[in-house]
Amino acid sequence: MRITRVAAVAAVAALALGLTACGGDDGGEGTGAGSKSFAAGSTMEKLNKAQKIKIGTKFDQPGFGLKGLSGKPEGFDVEIAKIIAKELGIPEDKIEWVEAPSKVREDVIVNGTVDLVAATYTINDKRKERIAFAGPYYEAGQNIMVKKDDTTITGPDSFKDGTKKVCSVTGSTPLEEIKKYVKDVATQVVPFDTYDKCRDALKGGQVDAVTTDNVILLGYIAKDEASFKLAGSNFTKEPYGIGVKKEDADFRSFINDTLDKAVADGSWKKAWDDTAGKFGAELGSAPTINRY
Repeated sequence: MRITRVAAVAAVAALALGLTACGGDDGGEGTGAGSKSFAAGSTMEKLNKAQKIKIGTKFDQPGFGLKGLSGKPEGFDVEIAKIIAKELGIPEDKIEWVEAPSKVREDVIVNGTVDLVAATYTINDKRKERIAFAGPYYEAGQNIMVKKDDTTITGPDSFKDGTKKVCSVTGSTPLEEIKKYVKDVATQVVPFDTYDKCRDALKGGQVDAVTTDNVILLGYIAKDEASFKLAGSNFTKEPYGIGVKKEDADFRSFINDTLDKAVADGSWKKAWDDTAGKFGAELGSAPTINRY
């Protein structure tokens, strides 16, 4: 009888240990395939089981996605993407960062080159024809950067006389928006593939201004206050979203839930304070997520 009782106690202990090991992520800090549970066949399950994720972001935008000394991108978009990866149970060192300039963002999603894009990605109807958006998680506004001593450009209307050139990035919302204000698109609007090239063109006198979202420009100004300044106020609203495949509603819903959670637990604000917030831009209230 004593041997039977000992065996029974051992069996109960083994069962309890097994239940603890399979108990999900309640109260735990760790990440990994064993610590999360997702619907069978979902993108979340596939990524969690693979324990790796490919994320598209910018490599040239201070405060949002800038390749640092570590060789990896740093910024607000990057931190938001890390929050999503963590919620999937994927550690930071298993993220593969893929450069996603404005002109290829939809392509890398549709082609499956990346699993998601977080890259100062303005949500708009044209882009929704090819991909889907979670979010928004931030709302920026388009502005104009000029040389520090320039007093001739005070806003987008300054380009209507046809004498000044303005640079923006191919495939971006700001490039299309500024075309509404110029007299001659062919001679006044100068497109490049990155904002670094626009900045260099402004500094070298090839263009008179650079236009994109205010927070991106503030990042450049923070790094070279002696050379640049903003000209005027924001003249658009740019809600930033996370790009995913158009048909993947479950993944989009998961990311939306993750963004809501990040706002509630303070990690959204911390991500801002540690990155773009250092440049003086205002975070403001969290935008309402559009669960279309």
